[in-house]
Amino acid sequence: MAPPAVASVKTIAETPNLASIPSSYIFSANDGAAKAAPRGVEDSIPTIDFSLLTMGTPDQRAKVVDELGKACQDWGFFVVMNHGVEERVMREMIDICREFFDLTEEEKTEYKTEHVLDPIRYGTSFNPQKEKVLFWRDYLKIFVHPKFHSPTKPPRFREILEEYCKRSIEMARELVRGISESLGLETCHLERAVDFESCSTLFAANFYPPYPQPELARGLPSHSDQCLLTLLLQNQISGLQILHQGNWVDVNPIPNSFLVNVADQLEILSNGKYKSVLHRAMVNNKATRLSIAVAVGSSPETVIICKWCRAAISKIPAWIEFVYFESRSLLPTQ
Repeated sequence: MAPPAVASVKTIAETPNLASIPSSYIFSANDGAAKAAPRGVEDSIPTIDFSLLTMGTPDQRAKVVDELGKACQDWGFFVVMNHGVEERVMREMIDICREFFDLTEEEKTEYKTEHVLDPIRYGTSFNPQKEKVLFWRDYLKIFVHPKFHSPTKPPRFREILEEYCKRSIEMARELVRGISESLGLETCHLERAVDFESCSTLFAANFYPPYPQPELARGLPSHSDQCLLTLLLQNQISGLQILHQGNWVDVNPIPNSFLVNVADQLEILSNGKYKSVLHRAMVNNKATRLSIAVAVGSSPETVIICKWCRAAISKIPAWIEFVYFESRSLLPTQ
């Protein structure tokens, strides 16, 4: 007998005369001993000028490469400015994702699936059939590379998604090249190590509606990403927190920017020099937060082996190998 379907959080949040939220969403666990960071710490998250990485003088590029390395080592997160992605493209991607979540549940049902490797999946929480506590988010996950997929609704979704993902993957490639140099490797070393041309890329749109008592729920629990890099776009509503030096730091969205984080594969390839940092999604009681993550990882068949970087970074690898195919479906994404 199939388990009962779990309603989307959008449906619950829009219930007329809603008096209370189901107890299954009350999150009682704490995320370790971490506490909120002092005010102002969020302003210290490193900022990378992408234009100087790609079009700057050799000295300017060298400076940005050094900044990239420090950001990956000290924070595991950084903000990318002057990235060249038109504001129109970013705005259209946010808007069309909101239109998708505004479709009727009947229209979205064709993308509901329990198989984590299906190319397009719509759902709620993370794994509601197995979770004891549900998370306050709906999601749309799409594998967009090496083979591109897209829902048929709303109109123009495919067109907008294709352009957005193309630009995001191009940005990720340039960042990977800069990060490779920051490790003392050849520019294309990491690119070859993960077979970037065939990289497995997951697009994930997350919908977090207001929650009456936000201190009781989570959008997503603390987690790290199991890809190489994740590029995040947000709708200017705060909610993401990252763990930095034992404290949870609020990441306030900056207009016309991307937030990028080191993920597990890069930590392995750097032999632990660059950290895949824990992060989580909080909820609020005022406005819907929408986030869009593009998680770029190795090709499905690639075995991530630290020997690619051993000579330049360290004599003894901390990990032997890591097969991405087995873990890529576990990405919660922010």
